[in-house]
Amino acid sequence: MKRLVKATTIALIVTGSLSQAQAATMLKLAHAAPDSDTQQAAAERFAELVEERTNGEVTIKIFGNGVLGGDQQMISGVRSGTIDIEMSGNPNFAGLEPALGAFDLPYIFADREQAYRVLDGEVGQRALDLLEDDGLKGLAFWEVGFRAMTNSKRPIKTPDDVKGLVMRTNSNKSLIEAFSLLGANPVPMPIGELYTALETGTVDAQDHPIGIVWSAGFHEVQDYLSLTNQAYTSLIMVMNEGKFDSLSPEYQQALVESAREAGAYQRELNLENEQQIIATLRENGMQVEEEVDTAAFQEVIRPTWDSYIAENGSEWIDAIQGVTQQD
Repeated sequence: MKRLVKATTIALIVTGSLSQAQAATMLKLAHAAPDSDTQQAAAERFAELVEERTNGEVTIKIFGNGVLGGDQQMISGVRSGTIDIEMSGNPNFAGLEPALGAFDLPYIFADREQAYRVLDGEVGQRALDLLEDDGLKGLAFWEVGFRAMTNSKRPIKTPDDVKGLVMRTNSNKSLIEAFSLLGANPVPMPIGELYTALETGTVDAQDHPIGIVWSAGFHEVQDYLSLTNQAYTSLIMVMNEGKFDSLSPEYQQALVESAREAGAYQRELNLENEQQIIATLRENGMQVEEEVDTAAFQEVIRPTWDSYIAENGSEWIDAIQGVTQQD
């Protein structure tokens, strides 16, 4: 009888262990950034944190470099469930939720601290919650950063210097309008096609944060960098809502907390790397313009705010400024 009880106990332990092993969940995380970008380093940190907080019951497999598609393809993949988690810049979500375009308006944030206070607070959470109507669970805001212009033609110090440039943009309406107001010829294009377009001269110019200018190699095919800082772009980490809801509350909390912690880590990396990258770009022969007439840029592209309000109302601009104007 004792042998039978012992055998039964062992069987239950083994069965329980197998059940736990079978219950382990592997989530696919996709992003479009190169391996050298801070997004990859932070994605790896996120994976480590999730595994630690769930005792290995939830693991993350990372697919970087756009191997699962461009931003819109990845977002569609998360909505359909073929991808579990992905990160894309906020402009890529404005097609689903036009209100989110408020966060991309030119010069709506004066500095990073303003952006973080908005995105990490109540206003940011309300913005993430909007995505639930699209089958997406917003986990956290990470960072693309303040956008700088590069081009192959001339230094950009004033709005007049932008006139006539063929400028690659993302799909954000406000950004496209901003470059039209500046007299450029905006050409929306996925980032995966941009290097070749710059190399062949299909487009003259582009705008991205300094870290991406470096990690994507745009400095190899561009001669001038101008720190225009005309817009701050956040990076949103989203998860398939059904997949998120299928997990236990403890695992859901682990994912959200890990996403926020890894996002803070990524922001720190960006800040640490920025000045070093600028110095390296100069050493590699790129002309860097830090003295830019930002007041003149603001004046020329301010009508983008009016266009946004005409389509979406002022609710989100008011909410953002309710935080930023507390300074």
